[in-house]
Amino acid sequence: MNINNKNAFSINKEISDKEVRVIDADGTMLGVMPTSEALELAYKKDLDLVKISPNAVPPVCRKADYNKTMYEKTKKEKEVKKNQKVAVIKEIRLSAKIDEHDLNVKIKNACKFLSEGNKVKASIRFKGRQQKYKSDGTDVFARFADAINEVGTVERAPTQEGRSMFMVIAPKKT
Repeated sequence: MNINNKNAFSINKEISDKEVRVIDADGTMLGVMPTSEALELAYKKDLDLVKISPNAVPPVCRKADYNKTMYEKTKKEKEVKKNQKVAVIKEIRLSAKIDEHDLNVKIKNACKFLSEGNKVKASIRFKGRQQKYKSDGTDVFARFADAINEVGTVERAPTQEGRSMFMVIAPKKT
């Protein structure tokens, strides 16, 4: 196997197995044969012998153009990567003594984030004497969760960590 590229396939003389299962360029199975014979068949058609499944017994090799095989592999990897959706977490900071209008603005922003498909982490940081009144924070979170229940669901209930309390809201599946 090529040391420089961990994704590379073993080709031609790099294949050290005694016997390999050979697949023709058009996809037909040629069967199990010695590696030297498989190499000769590939060279006659001006192709490479590419080991595509090294863990099989015997290893599976295909007669193909190596550069084309690598191009198709990278193309598939890019396609898979393109179709993945990265979950983004947006944070909204609230306070234990938040005013109604301010809470509505935060709710509006959270609904916008959730409708875009992002998760929302709502957090409250307790300052000074507010730490004695943790129930105020729980009440704010309850109002917040009730207001956004149309577009999101609480994924992680309000939890306390030190001076902060937070909860995570995920968008509803459509």
